[in-house]
Amino acid sequence: MHLSSPKMVCETKIVADEHDAIPGTKKESMMWSSPPSSAAMNAAEAKDVRKDAVFIREFDRGDQEEVRRIFYEGIMERIPNSAFRAIRQQPKTQFLYALLTVMCFFVTKSVTLTCCAPLILMGARFYYSRTVIHSYLDCALHTDMADIEAYYMTPTGSCFWVAVLDGRVVGIVAAQGREDDNTVELQRMSVDSRYRGKGIAKALGRRVLEFAVRNNYAAVVLGTTAVKLAAHKLYESLGFRLTGQSEDYRLPGMSRSPLERLFFQIRYSRYRLQLREE
Repeated sequence: MHLSSPKMVCETKIVADEHDAIPGTKKESMMWSSPPSSAAMNAAEAKDVRKDAVFIREFDRGDQEEVRRIFYEGIMERIPNSAFRAIRQQPKTQFLYALLTVMCFFVTKSVTLTCCAPLILMGARFYYSRTVIHSYLDCALHTDMADIEAYYMTPTGSCFWVAVLDGRVVGIVAAQGREDDNTVELQRMSVDSRYRGKGIAKALGRRVLEFAVRNNYAAVVLGTTAVKLAAHKLYESLGFRLTGQSEDYRLPGMSRSPLERLFFQIRYSRYRLQLREE
């Protein structure tokens, strides 16, 4: 019987060694291992480890500062992504902004103001993206990311891992069991921008899948507001399948004011990886 962890006030919706039964477990070019803790390695063993070896281990209290830094920097990247990159996926918004630009010309009869209108609109998108995401960060950093042990390490059915390279924490991921539908939710995945492209995110994802298999969960689910295509390709490479999308997702910290709705839209994608039939 799995026990659910305390319900989080702030919800996130932006590895293993031998797992033949887990999708996406092709061998990577780097060496992966999973010692129970960083203290478990003695000096002699450390000398034998390749410099490019990445270890996935459970969160330790001493990791708190680095974990929060990686999480913070990863979320902050979403400000320009949400403001500028995301508009490519929003044809209705593009049409609306074009209409507002044309209306500006008919109302003002000024070519200069009309040419400035798109810049003003994109500036407003950046402002509201920054405002909402800062509010979301404030929420997260004062709930589960303020006490990782209480939210993820203490409750049965939940866990938090870090990826370590050369003694430095370079990636994070969490799993939270849900008793109502016997699934594990993958949460808080992020990799230090300086260490991306090394397969670390995929290794972290596999660790969550391994955790779910070992604890007899039926499926792993996740939700993401990531704009970059690479994030979605990562989930698909691990075996996840897209189960739904919402264009009207409310990120914690949103006020839903008319101006905010006009200048901040976010797409929420739901993924699921079925491990066994119920």
